Amino acid sequence: MFETLGNKLQDILEKLKRESKLTEPQVKVAMREIRMALLEADVNFTVARDFVARVSEKAVGADVLGSLTAGQQVVKVVHDELIETLGGKAQQPTLKNEGNVIFMVGLQGAGKTTSTGKLAKFYKEKGRRVLLIAADTQRPAAREQLRVLGAQVGVPVLEVANGETPQQTRERVQEFQRGDFRDLVIVDTAGRLQIDETLMDALADLKTAMQPTETLLVVDAMTGQEALNVARTFDERISLSGLIITKMDGDARGGAALSARFVTGKPIYFAGNSEKLSGLEPFYPDRVAGRILGMGDVLGLIEKAQQADLAQMDIKKAGDFDLEDLLNQLRQIRKMGPLGDLLKLIPGMSRALPEGFSVDEKQIQKIDALISSMTMKERRNPGLLNASRRKRIASGSGSSVQEINRLIKMHEQMKGMMKMLSGMGGGAGVGGKPGKMPRLPQQMPPGMGGRGFPKK
Repeated sequence: MFETLGNKLQDILEKLKRESKLTEPQVKVAMREIRMALLEADVNFTVARDFVARVSEKAVGADVLGSLTAGQQVVKVVHDELIETLGGKAQQPTLKNEGNVIFMVGLQGAGKTTSTGKLAKFYKEKGRRVLLIAADTQRPAAREQLRVLGAQVGVPVLEVANGETPQQTRERVQEFQRGDFRDLVIVDTAGRLQIDETLMDALADLKTAMQPTETLLVVDAMTGQEALNVARTFDERISLSGLIITKMDGDARGGAALSARFVTGKPIYFAGNSEKLSGLEPFYPDRVAGRILGMGDVLGLIEKAQQADLAQMDIKKAGDFDLEDLLNQLRQIRKMGPLGDLLKLIPGMSRALPEGFSVDEKQIQKIDALISSMTMKERRNPGLLNASRRKRIASGSGSSVQEINRLIKMHEQMKGMMKMLSGMGGGAGVGGKPGKMPRLPQQMPPGMGGRGFPKK
């Protein structure tokens, strides 16, 4: 979502990096360009103006600090101010041992019901006993949608009936709790296409009855400046405690996320990054700021690896690395998410990749299909793959013999690379002896470019 803004800011700051000391005119020009980049990204005017003023104050006349040039120091100042604008230190809802009620509010189309299901999955995996309340009686099929999501997550859903009063809803929840105690209740409330008095009055009455411990506004990142007006109005009428920004994986310009916390004063707790139930992550201002400025998100990459359980990927001795091992490792890596997104978490990679770069996930799936069409004996011993076996595998996987040949050649090159690494005692910089890293395979599977990068 922040790609366009990030590229513009990185271009502006790149001009300053080589300066040993900045003059005030240089800073003014750079700050004017930064302000324009922020405004073009739909950042609120007041937020952009204050941001630039704070950076300018700290940047004018900046001297060399340690090994940093003054220009690089400006990059640090911009990075620090971005973190502050996005909320400073990461925050999460504070949950007690019991009696937790999260009140979900927002306009129709923002992703409120989907976010409710995602939140249930997030907390269930942390050991919470979750109950969902389908209180949106206005939108057709809203209750059915939450019921389906609840079944997928494995948590019960209590549906509010048409015409049911907030007090009746509270009594039904209490009755449910006596038979099946739940320490976290998440209420999916009604929304509207726009803010009106009827909506606000209904939400206020339900909130009074349910007495939530957290009131979260779901904000659609695609709505730009209007999202800020929505957030401000909800906060004034309902009193928010935090925000969830949805559709962070879309092509929005990012202004809503940069401005929402500043305008409302409420922290962004979570960010939705896909339609999947697992597509909800805690919001880390420092990581988002790093990604905007091309510094990557190494911690985010490590967490994805841990979630995919990459620690269980058993790397055998180089000579024993077979096609079954390759298949298992590919599948583990794919659990981390789209490969194109993973590459952008690596520091500096977002700028190194060509414009319009994308990874053809179908080609990765084809490698999976090729190996899956082999018998276990063939995977363990690729030397058995004679011409007739390769024809059979090509037919079974919907591929060609040439594609199988390229896969086998890539596998042999990987084995050679692993053997060289093991000869270094584990590889340079990883508990082994220092040495040059081996060259990556020149021949990659179909759809993969040289040096291991997929073709555009």
